[in-house]
Amino acid sequence: MATIIPRWEWRVFGEDLGAAEQAFAALTPGPVDENDELYLLSPAGANVKVRDGLMDIKLLREVNADGLERWEPVMKREFPLPAAEVPRVLDALGVVPPPLTRGAYTLAQFLAELMEPSGSVRAVRVHKRRVRYTLGGCMAEIADVEADRRAARTIAVESEDASAVIAAVRSVALDGYLNTSYPRGLAALIDARPPRYAVIDVGTNSVKFHVGERDAAGRWRALVDRAEMTRLGENLDVHNAISTEPLERTVAAIAGMVEEARRHGVQATAAAGTAGLRIAHNRDDVIAAIRARTGLTVEVIPGEEEGRLAYLAVRAELGVTKGSLAVFDTGGGSTQFTFGHGPHVDEHFSVHVGAVRYTERFGLARVVGPEVLQDALVAISADLSRIDGRPPPDALVAMGGAVTNMTAVKLGLASYDPDLVQGAVLDRAEIDRQIELYRSRDADARRATVGLQPKRADVILAGACIVRTVMEKLGQQTLTVSDRGLRHGLLIDRFGP
Repeated sequence: MATIIPRWEWRVFGEDLGAAEQAFAALTPGPVDENDELYLLSPAGANVKVRDGLMDIKLLREVNADGLERWEPVMKREFPLPAAEVPRVLDALGVVPPPLTRGAYTLAQFLAELMEPSGSVRAVRVHKRRVRYTLGGCMAEIADVEADRRAARTIAVESEDASAVIAAVRSVALDGYLNTSYPRGLAALIDARPPRYAVIDVGTNSVKFHVGERDAAGRWRALVDRAEMTRLGENLDVHNAISTEPLERTVAAIAGMVEEARRHGVQATAAAGTAGLRIAHNRDDVIAAIRARTGLTVEVIPGEEEGRLAYLAVRAELGVTKGSLAVFDTGGGSTQFTFGHGPHVDEHFSVHVGAVRYTERFGLARVVGPEVLQDALVAISADLSRIDGRPPPDALVAMGGAVTNMTAVKLGLASYDPDLVQGAVLDRAEIDRQIELYRSRDADARRATVGLQPKRADVILAGACIVRTVMEKLGQQTLTVSDRGLRHGLLIDRFGP
């Protein structure tokens, strides 16, 4: 074999790679080639194939911190394959060598006498059509692949310079995708494994994590849906910056979620940052710290986009189809509003109204008197003036930690059940009852409330006040609760309806 310098490789498989394909369309294409190959897939995971009549083997030598793989070519031998070379092939495939009865093996003999009896190797015929590109100084390609009558598209980037590969991948918005080698990608394709994707919502108060799987009919099924209270926005109003301890809590939570997503075999993870990151003047440093620890780039989205995604989730999950619809999502640092009719969004915007802000400003984690509560309500009402004077919508839907916790308290859920919370109805009388309950207890006492997440005990009063004020301004006695939120809308938007 001629001397070949191993390169760092990155590859993704998918049916529709969206923005990345658009980015490649703007590049000048290079050579196009089409060929048929025979891949030998085994649990060992080596890249073993027959191409142009040659036994072609590459072994994985290294995986770096960014998930790039360095594959080393170790064999290119023509058939008939000498018996002396057969053990090297079998070793790469993880097959115990049987007694060899020939001095050399044709491809047909190799498959029939050595591969089929092993029971662990699958021979898969693969057709590829590859278009070459140069991307950020790296070699790149888009390939349409067909294996066992199943089709997929794959994008690859490779170079001897690992940092150049990562930069190129990020330049086409693919850094959230899992690096998937040909052997693993082909195995998933021919096994028709349902594609899985993860989304992470980095909020001011909590980090929410969702893993969804698409079934054969294209419907989403939740595999994981949870949140961790990390208080990224702690003291943000005071310093206008995210502090060291909240950042460390948040980075640790995201790192755990990224690792959990990998264990579930997701194809890609999308992450969005909301109000806390929009406000903080050190947000670039925060994003860099998250990327350095987890390899994940958090996209800080505008409040209007946050509202649009929430509306998308409500429409998909609750099926609200008639009349005017208002959706609001209240979090730790902001509240997003989206107004629409059926599937059409008329307006969406974000206001700097969040539970953490009023909790810190008015001391709402403690027992407070009616006068302090009234002061907080007046301040919240003033900050929500943008929704004054609107005609009452035909339906009002609320989402976010405050309203889902209040629903769990109403239902007395010792263990949170998203299916019971989803579509539940809250009325003003219940919200007023809970406001009085929380006002008369400090955070420690509130934690004994069945249905309330202990870590939300200090901000729940402020959250309930925001929900109550929105209902009053929009002229509603009741609202419908959506357990789904930004993360569900992000999943649909990025990875398909």
